Amino acid sequence: MSFPVVYYDNLEVSMEVGPDIVDITDQLASASRKANVENGSLHVAIIGSTGSVTTIEYEPGVVEDLKRAINRLAPPEMEYEHEKAWHDGNGHSHVQAALLGPSIAIPVRRGTLALGTWQQVVVINHDNRPRRRRVEITVVGNSM
Repeated sequence: MSFPVVYYDNLEVSMEVGPDIVDITDQLASASRKANVENGSLHVAIIGSTGSVTTIEYEPGVVEDLKRAINRLAPPEMEYEHEKAWHDGNGHSHVQAALLGPSIAIPVRRGTLALGTWQQVVVINHDNRPRRRRVEITVVGNSM
């Protein structure tokens, strides 16, 4: 007999100056296993207004391509209204993070994350300084 499960976890990720991209797929798979959910969803959210979460094929070429695309979307050298108030040099970081978004949901099917063969979950630091990012994980579904 299965019953509803709600499981919470988190992790800390040390990140370099942005855009820095770190693969967290293994940590999410581990959290999913700990939750003991057969079918449901894993929700992952990065805390902070200059970080984002997405999926990519985590290989050096795609990682570099994504970094370049992020900087083309909101170039660090542009003038940002944020700078007029705060003078901290990270106006672009807020815009980049907002465009990619702070969270995603991944299906859990038969106890495993339903990701493609070449699909990994990554967190991105967009800030102009290294950051230690907190990532919140929630798994909901029915028990195994």
